[in-house]
Amino acid sequence: MQITAVRLRRLSGTMETDAPLWEERLVRPIDIYPEYRVRQDFEGGEQLDARHFRFVQHFLEIEADTGLIGIAGPLSETVAYFIGRRLRPMLMGRDPIASEKLWDQMHRLMVHGRQGEAMFAISAVDCALWDLKGRWLEQPVYRLIGGPTRDSMPAYASMLGYDVLDPGRVRARAQQYRDLGYRAQKWFFRHGPMSGPEGMRKNVELVQTLRDALGEECDIMLDCWQAFDVIYTIELAERIAEYRPRWLEECVMPDRIDSYVRVKERTNIPLAGAEHEYTRWGFKRFVDSGAVDILQPDIYWAGGLSEVLKIAAYASAHDLIVIPHGHSTPAGLHFSLAASPMVTPLQEFLVKWNEINQYFLARPLVPRDGALALPEGRGMGMALDASKIEEETEVFA
Repeated sequence: MQITAVRLRRLSGTMETDAPLWEERLVRPIDIYPEYRVRQDFEGGEQLDARHFRFVQHFLEIEADTGLIGIAGPLSETVAYFIGRRLRPMLMGRDPIASEKLWDQMHRLMVHGRQGEAMFAISAVDCALWDLKGRWLEQPVYRLIGGPTRDSMPAYASMLGYDVLDPGRVRARAQQYRDLGYRAQKWFFRHGPMSGPEGMRKNVELVQTLRDALGEECDIMLDCWQAFDVIYTIELAERIAEYRPRWLEECVMPDRIDSYVRVKERTNIPLAGAEHEYTRWGFKRFVDSGAVDILQPDIYWAGGLSEVLKIAAYASAHDLIVIPHGHSTPAGLHFSLAASPMVTPLQEFLVKWNEINQYFLARPLVPRDGALALPEGRGMGMALDASKIEEETEVFA
């Protein structure tokens, strides 16, 4: 079998919404600068009016001479460019089933792309090759990597984009998703060190509101999204410890591993992180330093399914939990269904982002009673729904 085509499809579509999709953003590292702290720019598309959200996405298709196609996406234009200009030439004519060889060659070719969007490109190619491999063997990918380890996958509701400043709305939304069957929720802080004592008070109020709304029956996770420093995190952890968070996530910027260790020494709240880390070598630093309790590789960022399987194997040897970042739900679900429940007890489901990222999929994955069912079909289940495509062009050909 040989690869005969590497296509990058640029798709445009408009999703109907009940109200403006994004209500509030999360705290960001750039918020130390006041001109950024007040901005409300949101990624993913454009809210045309109160009920229509339009976006442009790229999908990768790798086709073999047998007619089989593997799909990955959605991707940004920059990631699509890396694939089209840098990786396509080396993929043409190669055996798509030899994914380990192709991963190693891509990694060695992209010596200046070991992190960031160049690694996103390698990740997307790897995921498309797994999709093709599953179609070739007429099996879902989770079976190819050793699953399923359970009949369904418990999911936690990741509440990025919901209003966190109005306690009444927080309470109502938290109870709404509890009633949908989610036994765990993750919420995102809006304020960081530069917001001063009032920002700290509002962060603590968010956690208190969640615990009061959910009682003891639900886990609460809290995402700092790289925006804090050691002193701020330790003070926040002391103030919210009584509300028993399941974990505190990405409390400092990704490369500050020593800072993670300093925080970990001062709190009993488990720490999660490494969402913005790449490959087994990057994650090895986190594991060896004992910086976190929960690792969160993103399968579409960290090197693809092939690489995250290696990361998880190394982490499991150190009794660490591995819960992939929920940006890529189909790939993440296949990984999770093949992992031990002790290693991967939960699957992240980014509620609003999954509306966007699964819009063009013919079979989007949606939790029922707080759990994701075994995906149907072969491969990753990445078939596209042509009826949702308003405009299409092939790019970087």
